[in-house]
Amino acid sequence: MKTYDVVGIGNAVVDVISQADDSFLDLMGIEKGIMQLIEQERGEVLYASMKERVQTPGGSVANTIAGAGALGLDTAFIGRVRDDALGHFYADAMNEGGIDFVNPPVAGELATSRSMIFVSPDGERSMNTYLGISTTLSSADVPEQVTGNAKLMFLEGYLFDHDAGKSAFREAARATRAAGGKAGIAISDPFCVDRHRADFLSLIQHDLDFVIGNEAEIQSLFETDHLDDALMLTSGICPLVVCTRSGDGVTVMDGTVRIDVPVEKVVPVDATGAGDQFAAGFLFGMATGRDYETCARIGNVCAREVISHIGPRPETNMVELLKENGLL
Repeated sequence: MKTYDVVGIGNAVVDVISQADDSFLDLMGIEKGIMQLIEQERGEVLYASMKERVQTPGGSVANTIAGAGALGLDTAFIGRVRDDALGHFYADAMNEGGIDFVNPPVAGELATSRSMIFVSPDGERSMNTYLGISTTLSSADVPEQVTGNAKLMFLEGYLFDHDAGKSAFREAARATRAAGGKAGIAISDPFCVDRHRADFLSLIQHDLDFVIGNEAEIQSLFETDHLDDALMLTSGICPLVVCTRSGDGVTVMDGTVRIDVPVEKVVPVDATGAGDQFAAGFLFGMATGRDYETCARIGNVCAREVISHIGPRPETNMVELLKENGLL
């Protein structure tokens, strides 16, 4: 039976990227610089309008798993794609990238999830996401031979919008923990927490060992504008809380012990994926038995690399980069 260092569960989204100027965005009614959820019909119109499309496998936790794989960990990703062209593209691209994509494409009415991303000349990204078949992920898609053989299980908060996703998370976390592993979640989005606060807190308190989020996400858990209060309250229900604070560094709560790790401020070329790759570095540190301060420093190096270029996955030899920074 194969064992994994890190297994992720999340939306399997194909990122479709195209260059577009402001007049094109106006013409197509695309709001600049934000992420909007769209329906299938709108998705097809936008997809057809894209010139010189570049396609890459995406999804927040999928990007984290790809980053962990780039650091040399054995990884798997659990996500749902349809038996269509984009679904096969996604599954093949993940497998070729060295990540076990454990769910073969399935028949279904909903198409494979995709995010149409229009990059403006000023670097702004306008994202239009059709979630499609990802929203139907359930416990049936989560094989216990994978979740029960994971050192670390990492869940994507976005999937919490669906009851079937909530049950799948609980079962996956319990299978990993029963076998001696640890389970955690990327909070993903403060609005998602607002919609499901009681369930989020219950999952964190009863089924998870760690939480990773940014300031807004951690504060949304207990509806407070004071980060220190939010950190104390969250650490009261979860043994390990990791909060990224952009240019202000990272705060780790290991029980009641607070660890602050500074970052070197840099101007991002493309900030997409910073949180996802920070998580990849932190999980790599956990999987290889490092202390939490070192985990955070590795996460910072990974985040810094990904914001130095367009695209949400690492492009540098990450093992060499960690060696250069004295972290390997």
